[in-house]
Amino acid sequence: MQPLVNLDIAKALTLFAEGHHGEGFAIIEAAAQAGDAEAIFTLGDLYWRGLSVVQDHVRARTLFAQASDAGHPIARRAYTNLLASGITGGRDWPGAIARLREEARSDTRRAQMLALIEAMPLTPSGFVSTPPKGQLIHSQPDITYFQGLFTPPECDFLIAVAEPTYTTSMVVLDVGRDGHTPMRTSSDAPMHWLIEDPAIHALNRRLAAASGTRYEQGEPLLILRYRPGQEYKKHFDALPGVENQRIKTALVYLNDDFDGGETAFTQIGINIRGKKGDGIVFTNTIDGKRHDPLAEHAGLPVTAGTKYLASRWIRAARHGQKFD
Repeated sequence: MQPLVNLDIAKALTLFAEGHHGEGFAIIEAAAQAGDAEAIFTLGDLYWRGLSVVQDHVRARTLFAQASDAGHPIARRAYTNLLASGITGGRDWPGAIARLREEARSDTRRAQMLALIEAMPLTPSGFVSTPPKGQLIHSQPDITYFQGLFTPPECDFLIAVAEPTYTTSMVVLDVGRDGHTPMRTSSDAPMHWLIEDPAIHALNRRLAAASGTRYEQGEPLLILRYRPGQEYKKHFDALPGVENQRIKTALVYLNDDFDGGETAFTQIGINIRGKKGDGIVFTNTIDGKRHDPLAEHAGLPVTAGTKYLASRWIRAARHGQKFD
């Protein structure tokens, strides 16, 4: 990479910070056309997030692939992730795993992902070979309990991946509007599409199999952290005024060395506190559109220790992205 290009990228980012997006974008685009890996990756990131340009995930994926070929390490991992999931383009699980093997040679976290995947019961195409079996513990709402849905190493991996990225949890206040309220005091870390690595992708496919749905119906996996005193007061996961409703919720308890923090179904009098790796899947609606009043639930306050939970909301139809 040429030092002059490095200076140009730094200048472009300064212009962005000062609000001069058009000037900054022009510099980055020119450097990308000159073949600079950092500029190509940055341009892809701008298209992915829709900054200074119309958001275009397909274009962003192409740029990430180009930056990967040019030797950009973050782009290399991002493109492997997208190749594994098929988000915004073709899915090539064997190709993604081959890339992951190469990345694992010099990256401890990628090596950890590879070890987890190699221990999973997957088909050569990365699908769940044996659907998880659960026990129905209640109907209307349907609540199914799965022992050992995730393994202890898988739970530890999710906790470790999420740790640097927690922010204060929000709730949906209205259609398209989220905000902070005292009813939800936890922190969360979304495993959004770009950072959904192959191991997390495989776990999301397991959640889809456990819930009897397709992977494409799920929102990004959310890792929740509850410290002493934190809670999520009684609420519904179904959303008001949306066409593609959250029909189901999947929860996996990532640890059990804490006190309190039960999942309480307040209208039917059932409290659940799973062991590490256990999960539940429950329905949120009556007809796929209207919320079920009996599905009201709460995350009770943690009284000691820290509770970690993986959550995935599942929609009635495909959600959020273009899939192959």
